[in-house]
Amino acid sequence: MYETATLGYRLRRDMTASLVIFLAALPLCLGIALASNAPLISGLISGIIGGIVVGSLSHSQTSVSGPAAGLTAVVATQIALLGSFEAFLLAVALGGLLQVIAGLCRAGFISMFIPSGVVKGMLTGIGLLLILKQLPYLIGHDGLQTNGSLSAAPQNLGLYQSLVSLSDLDWHAGATVIGLLSVLQLILWDRIPVLKRSAIPGPLISVVLGVAISQLWFSGLGAAWRIPNPQLVQVPVFNNPAEYGAILVFPDFSLLTDSKVYIAALTIAIVASLETLLNLEAVDRLDPQQRHSPRSRELFAQGVGNITAGLTGGLPVTSVIVRSSLNINSGGQTKLSAILNGGLLLGCFLLIPQVLNLIPLSCLAGILLVTGYKLASPALIRQMYQAGRYQFIPYSCTAFFIVVTDILTGILLGLATSISFILYSNMRCPLHRVLEKHVGGDVLRIELANQVSFFNRAAIERALLEVPRDGFVVIDGRKTDFIDPDVLSLLRDFQNITAPARGIRVSLQGFRERYDPAGEIQTIDYSQTELRGQLTPDDVLRLLMEGNQRFRAGVLTRGESRQNSAGEPYAQNSFVTILSCIDCYMPVESIFDLRPDNVCSVQVAGNVIDTEVVNNLEYGCILSGTPLLLVLGHTRCGAIRASLEQQQPGLSEDRGNHQHLNQVVNLISESIQDETDSKAPVDSPEQNSLSSTQVSHRNVLRAVAAILASSVQIRERVQAGTLGVVGAVYHDDTGVVELLKEEPQRG
Repeated sequence: MYETATLGYRLRRDMTASLVIFLAALPLCLGIALASNAPLISGLISGIIGGIVVGSLSHSQTSVSGPAAGLTAVVATQIALLGSFEAFLLAVALGGLLQVIAGLCRAGFISMFIPSGVVKGMLTGIGLLLILKQLPYLIGHDGLQTNGSLSAAPQNLGLYQSLVSLSDLDWHAGATVIGLLSVLQLILWDRIPVLKRSAIPGPLISVVLGVAISQLWFSGLGAAWRIPNPQLVQVPVFNNPAEYGAILVFPDFSLLTDSKVYIAALTIAIVASLETLLNLEAVDRLDPQQRHSPRSRELFAQGVGNITAGLTGGLPVTSVIVRSSLNINSGGQTKLSAILNGGLLLGCFLLIPQVLNLIPLSCLAGILLVTGYKLASPALIRQMYQAGRYQFIPYSCTAFFIVVTDILTGILLGLATSISFILYSNMRCPLHRVLEKHVGGDVLRIELANQVSFFNRAAIERALLEVPRDGFVVIDGRKTDFIDPDVLSLLRDFQNITAPARGIRVSLQGFRERYDPAGEIQTIDYSQTELRGQLTPDDVLRLLMEGNQRFRAGVLTRGESRQNSAGEPYAQNSFVTILSCIDCYMPVESIFDLRPDNVCSVQVAGNVIDTEVVNNLEYGCILSGTPLLLVLGHTRCGAIRASLEQQQPGLSEDRGNHQHLNQVVNLISESIQDETDSKAPVDSPEQNSLSSTQVSHRNVLRAVAAILASSVQIRERVQAGTLGVVGAVYHDDTGVVELLKEEPQRG
């Protein structure tokens, strides 16, 4: 939509969105300044700077900046510590300079490491906070009159006080009606498609209706319905231009030598940057067009904004989720809406403060309450719950602590919870253990993770201590890119000290040279070298079938790594010779979960046997000494399909005159029984597949017989019991390897 929308459309949407933002931002600016124990005008100055200065420099199309509710505690604390607002302004300017430096150093990448559960928890927490904080204002509770401010800051209004105020029954009838009508109007505006697609935003209608009802109707109904001045927006009114300059406050540069100023500047820079990056991440998730906001550029823009705010008497500015979400929900298209919002704040502050003072606070509270509901939607809560506890617990902790403490504390506690889950996962799952059955005994293979850090040390040490005395352990680091020096020291101590004392044989496999400067870590797979000579044909066949079970289950232990690391040559550890078909596209190493050096592999079309094939098989069985020869066919063999087609009248001519191909087909045709296999028409997929499978079985058995008839050496070893020759068929659709002992019964 963004690319195809006309300039006029975007301008209209930005103008209406800026008006909605302005109407909500104005009382928020005043309320946040009041909650921060700062001059009210400083909040307006920050709102103007956040819109015009930061909005112009930022590359975010949706973020709106200004004074933030989450910074009120920091601001109030630093003003008290520094002793004056002028000293605090100097700290704000210096903090902005630090943000500019961070932006130029491209430090915005930090936001990429913030878990999504924390970001969504922040959205939910702020949404719940808005709902709870605005409920008293929605009903015009007299005990909450604070000079017309409407602050979402938890420091300004405790959660307990918000809830107690609702039970006091000290409601104002006129404010309550206007607030509830605003909520109802906004809900209907979102539910009715025609209104939702309207160019006029719902919040703007709420404000107009609120002012109209208050001034034209309730003003004549008596005190019970008339909205009193404390429950209306109150902007400072100036009688002449000379009064504007009199209210501005400037930083005290004489305090540049005070170390407390620099500590305050660092605190402001860290907190404001963290809140900006988190809010920016959240705003990008809310953006219907899913645009990406450059993080480092935003830090730079915020830094310039804070320098300007510090020099002109404003509060620190950050990206603000409330105003940004209002911008998105009101149809804002570009950053022009944020800039216009700043311009409106400036214009109204200078020109028409009396008009703004007609807006009921309960009307604005209704707008913020609906916005809070959208941020903390039940659909989002349900989605996070279904994502599992590793997502839901950090999410819920973030939201909970934001509500009961403040935004910054909630975010930090949410991050701590998320990090604790990450550490717990690393401590529990840094390795994968597989017990391999061999004729010489069991071999425990410990496969390390890709990144092995100090937090994995306890789990690795526990696994090593569980290796039984006189056992055999292979520590596999082929998939590991990083090993912490403490973990590497643990492995070496186990290999050189603990293992010899307990009679444990250790092989460290796949470790890179930088982890083995003394050449102490071995790279040869001793589990096969030492045990291969003891393997019988039955042992090898059992190993193959166990490997096929792992292959079908997707739990590979040997065949996952197709190549050794550089400088790690394969040893001659072949214990099986496999004759397979050339168009079986699944490697036999994967089918049986083997290392490449475990197999002497021979491939030929259709498993046909001739002199060259027998020579290769003798090399594997005689010279390499493998105790098993496996003839492996498969169910979707192209050569067998071609042989079946040869039996169909007219189809054999399509192959043309291919001498060598015809020789292969003719040899396979010996496995076809004309009375059964050639009856099925080619256009019958089920019957053709059944015939192909039957022929595959017979073709494998024919190949086994041909090998024994052609090779005296292989036949003698079979008779002596040192070599086994077995036929099998690999089912391409299921991955099952079926052993053949006799021709299958027809069904």
